[in-house]
Amino acid sequence: MYGNGISQKLSEEATISIITCGPFHEAVYFAFGHSAIRVMDPVAGFDYVFNYGVFDFNQPNFYLNFARGYNYYLLGAYDYQQFKNSYIEDNRFIHEQILNLTASQKERVYDFLLWNALPENRSYRYDYFYDNCATRVRDVFAKVLDKDVKFDGSYITTDYSIRQLTDIYLIEQPWGDLGIDIGLGMPMDKIATPYEYMFLPAYLESGFDHATIWNDSTTTPMIKEKKIVYESKPEKVSGLPHPLYVFGVVALIALVLCARDFRNQDISAWFDVLLFGTAGLLGIVLLMLWFLTDHKAAANNMNLLWALPTHFIAVFAFIKNPPWLKHYFLLTSILQLAILVGWSFLPQQLNTALIPIVIALMMRSYIQYVLRKRGVYKRASIAGLPKDE
Repeated sequence: MYGNGISQKLSEEATISIITCGPFHEAVYFAFGHSAIRVMDPVAGFDYVFNYGVFDFNQPNFYLNFARGYNYYLLGAYDYQQFKNSYIEDNRFIHEQILNLTASQKERVYDFLLWNALPENRSYRYDYFYDNCATRVRDVFAKVLDKDVKFDGSYITTDYSIRQLTDIYLIEQPWGDLGIDIGLGMPMDKIATPYEYMFLPAYLESGFDHATIWNDSTTTPMIKEKKIVYESKPEKVSGLPHPLYVFGVVALIALVLCARDFRNQDISAWFDVLLFGTAGLLGIVLLMLWFLTDHKAAANNMNLLWALPTHFIAVFAFIKNPPWLKHYFLLTSILQLAILVGWSFLPQQLNTALIPIVIALMMRSYIQYVLRKRGVYKRASIAGLPKDE
């Protein structure tokens, strides 16, 4: 026996498989599916899954490290039937690809997994796109079997970016998609290579379907047999209204207030405090993600063009109404217009649900500029001060 009660040697009847599990739409981090490695030996009497997607909430400073981008995941090794049943319970499909390996190759892979599962070796620094539960599975075979394994990416005929690949899996979770699109910057817009597509479990499965292995002086397909262990049942996913509709209402309110303010020569400061204050706070968070954390994908975030951190300062400037404020809003309105005109040409793909927010910011910035230029504004609606004459 070895490690946590796992047999150290494999018999001739042992098999090693890639397990691919379907998505689960209850949370964003389940939406992309999952990958693991199964090692089953009927002679030795064990059936284990090696799962690189384990994380421990009891780790010191877990939540702080997660926020800072220091995400440490673990390789867990446990009973395959337990693993399988948990995914069936959540109605997530399970596909198994039995690998076409020689006895020597199986032993080398298994020895590596046993070593990797030891307490001192099982932790790794997680990265959403380059070092996750799927890429770790791929890398086990690339590392252990080296040049014996060939991944043929010629079957990939698309040139999707990493962001576009994630979008495919978040159709049923538009708010989760929006959060990712806001929080992560230009690194997500890198065009992925076929090898990099395999950060997604479904593409890992396809990658192994098209891979070959050098066995006993001949090249053969990597997959010996493919099984559908469980096929998920169709489910209707319900949730919040689509963010495009919600933000469309915000833009409509902004338009109505602009018409009202222009007609009454007054400024609806309450709405602008909410709109610009929220955008400014979000911009501060995005700056922190970029410069104060190790979330590499949060760098160079062009959402900062509309979520300007300076909006938060401008909101507080409503109280004193300095002369520069009208110029600030003029520049802001011009910037928002430029974003809308150049939306399709930006190097970062912004979420289309944000278009109404950018429109709202543009309209309210412009009405702020026009009315402030005319000297019509409230000194501070929050403080209840009288309007300047």
